[in-house]
Amino acid sequence: MRISRPRSVLLAGAVAVTLSATALPAAFAAPSSTAVISEVYGGGGNSGATLSRDFIELANAGSAGYDLSGFSVQYLPAAPSAGSLWQVSALTGSIAPGGRYLVAQAAGTGGTVALPTPDATGTVAMAAGGGTVALVSGTTPLTCKTAADCAADTRIVDLVGYGSAVVREGSGPAAGASNTFSVARGASLADTDDNAADFTAGDPTPVNSAGETSGGSGPVDPGGPTEPGTVRIHDIQGTTRVSPLKGRQVTGVPGIVTGVRSTGSRGFWIQDTEPDADPRTSEGVFVFTGSTAPEVAVGDSVLVSGKVDEYYPSTTTQSITEITAPKTTVLSSGNALPAPVVLDAASVPDTYAPSADGGSIDSLALDPSAYALDLYESLEGTRVQISDTRVTGATTAYDEVWVTVKPDENRTGRGGTLYSSYNDQNTGRIKVMSLDPAKPVPVADVGDVLSGATTGVMDYASFGGYNLQATELGSLTDNHLQREVTRKQKGNELAVATYNVENLDALDEQAKFDTLAKGVAVNLSSPDIVSLEEIQDDNGAVNDGTVGSEATLKRFTDAIVAAGGPRYAWRYIAPENNKDGGEPGGNIRNVFLFNPKRVDFVDRAGGDATTAVTAVKTKKGVTLSASPGRITPTSDAWTDSRKPLVGEFRFHGKPVFVIGNHFTSKGGDQPLHGRYQEPKRSSETKRVKQATEVNTFVKSLLAADDSARIITLGDLNDFAFSPTMDALTSGKVLKPLITTLPASEQYSYVYEGNSQTLDHILTSPGVRRFDYDVVHINAEFADQASDHDPQVVRFDGPARGTSGRAPRATRARGGAGGWVLPRPGRPHPRVVPGRTTAHAGTRSGPQSLSPSVPQSLSPNLPVRAVPTRRRARAR
Repeated sequence: MRISRPRSVLLAGAVAVTLSATALPAAFAAPSSTAVISEVYGGGGNSGATLSRDFIELANAGSAGYDLSGFSVQYLPAAPSAGSLWQVSALTGSIAPGGRYLVAQAAGTGGTVALPTPDATGTVAMAAGGGTVALVSGTTPLTCKTAADCAADTRIVDLVGYGSAVVREGSGPAAGASNTFSVARGASLADTDDNAADFTAGDPTPVNSAGETSGGSGPVDPGGPTEPGTVRIHDIQGTTRVSPLKGRQVTGVPGIVTGVRSTGSRGFWIQDTEPDADPRTSEGVFVFTGSTAPEVAVGDSVLVSGKVDEYYPSTTTQSITEITAPKTTVLSSGNALPAPVVLDAASVPDTYAPSADGGSIDSLALDPSAYALDLYESLEGTRVQISDTRVTGATTAYDEVWVTVKPDENRTGRGGTLYSSYNDQNTGRIKVMSLDPAKPVPVADVGDVLSGATTGVMDYASFGGYNLQATELGSLTDNHLQREVTRKQKGNELAVATYNVENLDALDEQAKFDTLAKGVAVNLSSPDIVSLEEIQDDNGAVNDGTVGSEATLKRFTDAIVAAGGPRYAWRYIAPENNKDGGEPGGNIRNVFLFNPKRVDFVDRAGGDATTAVTAVKTKKGVTLSASPGRITPTSDAWTDSRKPLVGEFRFHGKPVFVIGNHFTSKGGDQPLHGRYQEPKRSSETKRVKQATEVNTFVKSLLAADDSARIITLGDLNDFAFSPTMDALTSGKVLKPLITTLPASEQYSYVYEGNSQTLDHILTSPGVRRFDYDVVHINAEFADQASDHDPQVVRFDGPARGTSGRAPRATRARGGAGGWVLPRPGRPHPRVVPGRTTAHAGTRSGPQSLSPSVPQSLSPNLPVRAVPTRRRARAR
């Protein structure tokens, strides 16, 4: 980690904490005259933030050092659910009298200024607008989730609820926290056990135990080194990922400045012009200047003294070897730079990482000829060059673009790089960023090319791993990637689609609604049924108990009509407040849109947020006990996660069952590029449980009618080759249609330069003739309405007027309670939390598309009628 600062003398023995015997439910500890939480900030790295990380600052108002050995700070969401857990960050050391102690938490993707060197580091992604933080005597997670329960826990030394926090001290939480504002005590550190009175909002002002305020550099000796020392850069870097000189002072390290970073993690890179003969030892290193802007220029010949450190951006990443608290002497300027190392298909190994059987690879000797991660580590801080590289991940909002130095590595038909196996990583991917804020990377889509040479320094970051910090950028060759338009379903075909609309709520800008709507009406050619993921409640992240989505869906369906689509009706089940995961207060859910002129929805009472839908066998086949309904909503598989929505539809008089899903995210998984190899996929356990629940329900439908036509679809947050998919398809009751496409077309999402599949449509054996298409309109583009591509399946239904059940499929081998239906001309029904919400739409019917297809999804999102790739067909 960053520099360890001398701490004050520790108190002997533990600090006794005594609660007032008459504490009110919202008071947790007697007002402290010693250790307190002095500042809390959860907006680090968010949009508009200056700082790149969240933090918790402690202070000591007493006259003696305060021992933190065995203590922790703990975080709880603002509106904790039954499944919410306190997240623990352990502390060490002490707080000096009158001093501060800084606990860094998770980093976001934005922000331009690093924290001071933290005294402790956690990984908690704190919410900007609300949460609860406690200073605790011990490291065992707290279990209280109400004001009254926490008041009875004698381990709590101090507690701060901020923003919309339910658990807080006194009359209310500290107000005003946001992406740009922290909440902090006054200079006196007064603690009256009333968060609303003791804290005020303002610009974040993190201070660590060394008194540093914004970057971590220590006091600078005005005199820099004058003679080269005995240590060279390759001695600092060593032959593993961790420097053999970690924690030691080095003096007069010589090098040429090859790159300067004046924002974010400020500093500069130097490289030795006299390398050793060992390919494992890098000849470059980063010099971290903290809050001080670097006062060197590219081409300067310098001597640097300082302390060697290993900085870990997070607990699961690899580290960056640095020289910290530097003293620098410029000997000369305008020197030639060392020649860059060329990265191309020949030089980068085909195997991604060494194995440590799930453990840390930090201590393993590097083998740059065998492993791509080892090669990149052996070049950490060194000048590298790539040429004519194809873009595999579009330019992001943070001015990053992913390219590949291996043009033939798992290439997709549209220019990406396919991620097709846990054991077959794409080693040619690398992220490119510009060191010149005035010349950011060009806005590029997948398949474009950075033509010519791109040269810069090899760096490492928590988001994406190794990256090229460019001092020279190639020029953009625009290959004009087209947004696809799928064909219209035929009269006897039922078209069912899935689309993740990325946290859509009624407060979003109209442009987002319009772009997403045109994606449905134009690019998807107005499917008969659309299963939506990430529909939020009507006021989004405002955490006030709102659970209905009527206004959100009214705006969305109105926008679809304006884009030339039909007047869709909708069905959903409102979740219990803050019980389905996602953004706090957003109450994310799955929703069915359907065109009532083409397909009928079977409304059957009894579905609500906590009642499980079941299959009911009848003489004519199978029906649902409730429609819409939810699959086993009280199972722990769905704790803090979206519950599957099941609906019974009729097309030409025959039943079709649709299951809309949004499985739990991959949050918490170790990164592909991290120090633990092979990385653990901890989130997978819950998705497998969720898949098992859905699979069991599908089997119950098929047990009642083995020819039942079932469509299971949505954002499953997992791959076709994953254990999640194995659990979902167990017994071969469902077929993942993504696997029916040519291999180069099996993707719907792009992450860190990998084209991959998180969204799926699966069908039961009763669906025998289908036409399936992933419609690429978002994931490959810099300008996107969602980060997911939608997909659609069209399959044959019985002709109108025919009778009898659907053909029997051959088994493949190897009531009452809270639903409301508005009548025409009446206002939308009031949404009751946890009850079915039905909306029949109007009888205007679908609107035919104009022969002149709109040429843009928005002023910045061109849409062209692009023939889609060869689609999967089954007979």
